[in-house]
Amino acid sequence: MTPLNHKLVRDLVHLRGQMAAIALVVACGVASYVSMRSTYQSLLISQATYYSSYRFADVFANLKRAPDSLAARISEIPGVASTRTRVVVSVTLDVPGLDEPAAGRLVSIPERQAPMLNDLFIRRGRYVEAGRTDEVIVSEAFAEADQLAVGDHVSAVLNGRWKELQIVGIALSPEYIYEVSGGQIFPDNKRFGVLWMSQEALGPAFNMEGAFNDVSVTLAREANKQEVISRLDSLLAQYGGLGAYDRGDQISHRFISDEISQNRVSGTILPAIFLGIAAFLIYIVMSRLVSTQREQIGLLKAFGYGSVGVGMHYLKLALAPVLAGVTLGTAAGLYFGSRLTAVYAQFYRFPLLRYEISSELLATTILLSIAAASLGALSAVHRVILLPPAEAMRPEPPPKFRTGVFEQLGLHRLFPPAVRIMIRNLERRPVKALFSTLGIAMAVAMLVVGLYFFDALDHIIKVQFGEVQREDMTVVFNEPRPAHTRYELEHLPGVLISEPFRSVPVRLRSQYRSRRTSILGLTPPSDLRRLVDMDLRSFAVPGEGVVLTTKLADLLGLKQGDTVVVEVLEGSRPIREVMVSGLVNELIGINAYMHIETLNQLMHEGGTISGAYFSVDPLHTPQLYQLLKRTPAVSGVSIKATALASFKEIIARSLRIFTAVLVGFACVIALGIVYNGARIALSERGRELASLRVLGFNQAEVGFMLLGEQAILTIFAAPLGFAIGFGICALIPSLLDTELYRLPLVITSKTYAFSFAVVAAAAILSGLLVSWRLRHLDLIAVLKTRE
Repeated sequence: MTPLNHKLVRDLVHLRGQMAAIALVVACGVASYVSMRSTYQSLLISQATYYSSYRFADVFANLKRAPDSLAARISEIPGVASTRTRVVVSVTLDVPGLDEPAAGRLVSIPERQAPMLNDLFIRRGRYVEAGRTDEVIVSEAFAEADQLAVGDHVSAVLNGRWKELQIVGIALSPEYIYEVSGGQIFPDNKRFGVLWMSQEALGPAFNMEGAFNDVSVTLAREANKQEVISRLDSLLAQYGGLGAYDRGDQISHRFISDEISQNRVSGTILPAIFLGIAAFLIYIVMSRLVSTQREQIGLLKAFGYGSVGVGMHYLKLALAPVLAGVTLGTAAGLYFGSRLTAVYAQFYRFPLLRYEISSELLATTILLSIAAASLGALSAVHRVILLPPAEAMRPEPPPKFRTGVFEQLGLHRLFPPAVRIMIRNLERRPVKALFSTLGIAMAVAMLVVGLYFFDALDHIIKVQFGEVQREDMTVVFNEPRPAHTRYELEHLPGVLISEPFRSVPVRLRSQYRSRRTSILGLTPPSDLRRLVDMDLRSFAVPGEGVVLTTKLADLLGLKQGDTVVVEVLEGSRPIREVMVSGLVNELIGINAYMHIETLNQLMHEGGTISGAYFSVDPLHTPQLYQLLKRTPAVSGVSIKATALASFKEIIARSLRIFTAVLVGFACVIALGIVYNGARIALSERGRELASLRVLGFNQAEVGFMLLGEQAILTIFAAPLGFAIGFGICALIPSLLDTELYRLPLVITSKTYAFSFAVVAAAAILSGLLVSWRLRHLDLIAVLKTRE
């Protein structure tokens, strides 16, 4: 082993506390990068494999009714590679052990199993048997939520007739990875499920023999998607077509893709912040280490070691804790990544969601970490290379004495000598004080960022489920009902308040931009379903025009007062120009709202309604449930409490797990930065503190001066950290802004208080460790003069 390597080992042992802190900070950055990026890659690969293996369609369309012979004409559209027509209907289900009515979506499949678009992966059981009209295959999410097994029975209202259905299989489909009923955003697997039934059984039950009402196609590689959609729309228009759409508007694909995209963003931005902090920490340690080892650098160069060799020695000193951090962080990242993937596997239905880690990811992790370390050490190594031996052998000139602002104002008279010494030292080394403050501030900022996600989720729940959705239950009809139905709803058992609504599927267009959504017609004054923005401001539905969510308006490039083209996707499919009368900054979905009477006029219909929001008496809900189960006109019942539980389970749980890990990493970083600051201060001021001991200051007074400086820096760093954290949090909503939901910029006082408390605790712990070293300070060795 060369002398420089011997010195490297001694330095690592001597600086073991600081090296360990740097290694932990690097480990946090590496672990976050590996876990998030590997989860992202696992989801992306699983999605692509599933779509390819089970032939997930590219374009979808719903219609009223068309003959089977039309399928041949659809297949002849240029760019269409394959076509599947089927019957899809919504029904009300009676599930054993479930008091509430459940909604089901019946999807026809060939009587004999064969490869098809949106194919089934049968997890348990078998395919339906030819000639059996009572056999169904149910979706796995629905079966698990209601504890249904092969051989069990569910009952359904099929076109007004009560029928018992036998479950013969439990399956998955690429079309329903994220399983949600029409008009809903969050799944309720206990009360909504997909059931596949043979075409020969489902068609006659709904008067659809030799006909279909749903079509899906895949596209050839060179196909023009928009041209195919346009031609398909034209072909289906006379059959009550509701507008074709591509994968981007398919709810399951859109949600999964948004979730995967968010993992990509989170796996890039946050680890970059962690590694940036690690580089900054390495810069501080190495810069101050060079200052304290000037004499050793001069001796090495005087004895013939080249500047590059000495510089490489210090670069290796910086890389040592980084490599240790990479090793620890990679192991932790693999563990957290596998756990996070397991969480996704519970909610998103893939036949196989396998956790995968690529060699490219590991190589990128190592290279990024080494680059961060090299960047942090670069300035210090550059100073080593440029430092002449004769100059290095001399001690650094003492700082020039100047009367500071503290003394100029005469404030020094108010404090004892120990406090005066602390303040003078900070004033005379403003750059070092600034860097120390900035390091602690970054620890505070990371804690604020981690806890911000908790605040954002709590605010979403408060707004959406406390102010927007105030109903207990939502009832949806299988088709629009006449005006007198609203009065019948008011007399249902247990209904305290009934607010009817009209929902119309539309395509909104503005120039070359368009979006599929629904216009929801509300009945003012609406108390059960309100328009409330993320700042808890409520809006009344105007008597004319349409109100758009801010997100939808941005997607269409619209502002208040503009005109939007409304292409209705049901009935006679009228096309109207409607003024945008208002914008509401909602947190969930891309929605459009109108006064129900205005919407009825736009549709040239009477007081037609699509359903109603209910406030119900809990004592009468069992009776109400039983009635709704056997009402043929009802296609679905949604209960707010279950929607909230679903949101917490699907969105909040995965985000909270990620946030908990992030906060844990931030706590480690806080401890590492604060401890490093205190430990470096002790190394730099060892001679000065030893001199004070010799002059008569006791152990407690000397410790007070050293740790008091760190306390002052921590106090000043807190507001700076709050500001930096707020700035990063302000950036996150724009990065994680999806059509499904948006994160509000809400940071509570609890977040700031907890962040400061963690850093204060880290400062106290670091103070205890440094105090222990201070008690064992060798006064004679420290006071030796360097000549």
